[in-house]
Amino acid sequence: MAEEVNEDVKARKERERDELYALDISGVTWECAPGTEQHEERVEIAHLPGGAVAMRSSLDPATVLRYTEAEWRAFVLGARDGEFDLEPTVRNGGVSGA
Repeated sequence: MAEEVNEDVKARKERERDELYALDISGVTWECAPGTEQHEERVEIAHLPGGAVAMRSSLDPATVLRYTEAEWRAFVLGARDGEFDLEPTVRNGGVSGA
């Protein structure tokens, strides 16, 4: 039974990914963090239908990653919680300095 559920979830996620990458995003508006200049390297995002998000680097705008609403929410919450901090801290699984 659990194996069937896992296969169903896997199939649903593959279908969501395929639908997301099938979207025509040629007319989306790309946004970047406030205060960045056009010539600076930066991450840009575009909001897609259904709460999905596309993300790219300003240095390689042809390479676009796309995330479902759930994936993006998990990423943002993880970033807020320090999961992706460059320096290890107690919050992101590192050890304390004491």
